[in-house]
Amino acid sequence: MSSGLHPGTEAVLEGRLRWVALPIVLTFAIFVLRLFQLQIVESESLALRSRSNAVRHVRLEAPRGQIVDRAGRVLATTRIAFGAELVPNELRHPDQTLAALAQLIEVDSAALRGRVSGLRGRARFQPVSVADDLSFDQLARLESHRYALPGVVTDVEPRRHYLEGPLAAHLLGSIGEISAPQLESAAFEGYVAGEIVGQTGLETLYESHLRGRAGARNVSVDVAGREIQTLDEARPLPGGTVVLALDLDLQRAAEDAFDERAEGAPPRVGALVALDPRNGDVLALVSRPTYDPNDFAGGIAPEHWASLTRDEWQPLHSRALQSHYPPGSTYKVFLAAAGLQAGLVDPAAPVYCPGSFRLGRRTYRCWKKEGHGAMNLHTALVQSCDVYFYQLGLRLGIDRLAEYARGFGLGRPTGIGFANEAPGLVPTEAWKRRRFGEPWVLGETVSAAIGQGFSLTSPLQLAVAYAAIANGGKLVRPRLVLRLESREGEIVEAREPEVVGTTPVDAEHLARVRHALAGVVQEPRGTGGRARVEGVEVAGKTGTAQVVKLEHTEHLAEDEIPIRSRDHAWFAAFAPAEDAEIVVAVIVEHGGHGGSVAAPLAQRVLARYFERAATPAPPPPEAPPLETPPAEPDPALRQARLASGGRVAGP
Repeated sequence: MSSGLHPGTEAVLEGRLRWVALPIVLTFAIFVLRLFQLQIVESESLALRSRSNAVRHVRLEAPRGQIVDRAGRVLATTRIAFGAELVPNELRHPDQTLAALAQLIEVDSAALRGRVSGLRGRARFQPVSVADDLSFDQLARLESHRYALPGVVTDVEPRRHYLEGPLAAHLLGSIGEISAPQLESAAFEGYVAGEIVGQTGLETLYESHLRGRAGARNVSVDVAGREIQTLDEARPLPGGTVVLALDLDLQRAAEDAFDERAEGAPPRVGALVALDPRNGDVLALVSRPTYDPNDFAGGIAPEHWASLTRDEWQPLHSRALQSHYPPGSTYKVFLAAAGLQAGLVDPAAPVYCPGSFRLGRRTYRCWKKEGHGAMNLHTALVQSCDVYFYQLGLRLGIDRLAEYARGFGLGRPTGIGFANEAPGLVPTEAWKRRRFGEPWVLGETVSAAIGQGFSLTSPLQLAVAYAAIANGGKLVRPRLVLRLESREGEIVEAREPEVVGTTPVDAEHLARVRHALAGVVQEPRGTGGRARVEGVEVAGKTGTAQVVKLEHTEHLAEDEIPIRSRDHAWFAAFAPAEDAEIVVAVIVEHGGHGGSVAAPLAQRVLARYFERAATPAPPPPEAPPLETPPAEPDPALRQARLASGGRVAGP
């Protein structure tokens, strides 16, 4: 049957159809090949990319554990912090929204514009933080105007909180973002970049116990990275609790004592340590100047960090542990004990003090220019006669003096647990030859006998040494922590008291020294009378450590001497004099005389201790539970978050 077309025309059409069909066939072939590539060759990698695009894994930081005092009163905990963020792509009227937001949360509007103006592509769908710790007033203002602020996001996260601010800051320490060297060290295995860790103090010493366990949330996102909904969530688990030996009442009393000063007087610089001589419990530890660890909790501002690090008085430095000073006349106690034990001292034999002592061509003065007259061991300690101890030091010799001083724990770290503890220095002939390549000379022994020259000790070391005198000769390791508890309150580890040695001095000689130290405070001519506590026999010793040679300042009135050239003021004490319960060591840098400056600070702490001991203690308060950050601030915000692409924003 004929098609009705002319044979020539039909051939032309068939040729044309072949040319039309060829690209169609080629196109379908390409589709088939591409489909084969996607479905067979690249199916596994594309499936992984698809899952990655569909689900985002969000880390939820765990609240750090609490640090509490011996009565369960909270010093460091975790609180909820609300932040404000912007989603640039959702800003309908950027200028008006940014201006209003800046006014509500009290930030610079130009700074807000700068944070969002340069964002492009997917970054415009990601939230940009503009405030990370809103006050309740700021949050309330923001929430009340949220309906008019499209693109504004609020979120919640755990924030470290130190309830007492700067109180005990050097002991508690601070936190901060993990550094690159820390991430590479074995001690931080399992940590991730951006994680907050303990950087100083107890926060770093007990990092593994306080850290807790992070949680996670899986959220579905679109190709632009916008959150659509939460798929599942594993809640973070808070860290454990660290129970300190610290007594919050005594810590407050010590800090308040340092703060009190005459009008116009400069702030006091120095340290105070209070120990229980029976078990080494650290009851109070103060270092001044100080800082507020809350400033580090959310990342410290660069200008504030610069002010702390450039301050000439070094507020970040723990003077109680990391500084050491000439011990001054507090050192005479160890000479007295050594002289008695070595049989070089007849306690009743008098030594005449005319106000100076001559050795060779040099004259060494007593602090009392007119002299003390006839002094025996007891009166020499009570009135702190330099001449008596100049002569005793020469009879002992520097090496034997060093042996006894080390027997009281001086010249080495106490073992409190911090790696940067100052070791102190007890000089010997061999030490000087190694250090300077020079022989020891007798004049240096004279200086060492009254705690000057090369001798150095930290306030903590001196407190431990005086604790050994108070408790009959036991060297106790300072105990910062009583126990570690789980988040449920179960005891994980209890820290028992530890005796690390005994002094090389017999109990009867230590008793004689304690009796003399009681006279320092209780007797009319004692140099430590300003440390008296009504109803309690306090024993102690004053010390004044020279910073520059006397000839540089003796022609000046005390208020004319430059601050940095004034003497350090020491006082070490324990009470009751027999069967002591507390030891206090105080230093006030460039404070002047120990009896008039440092002794009153120790008295405040001792008075508070015995005042409270006379009053029945109330039951310890329950420590508030650790707050675990909720998934959202409240159910309404959670619903709004899902409706707005995964975060809380204005409509």
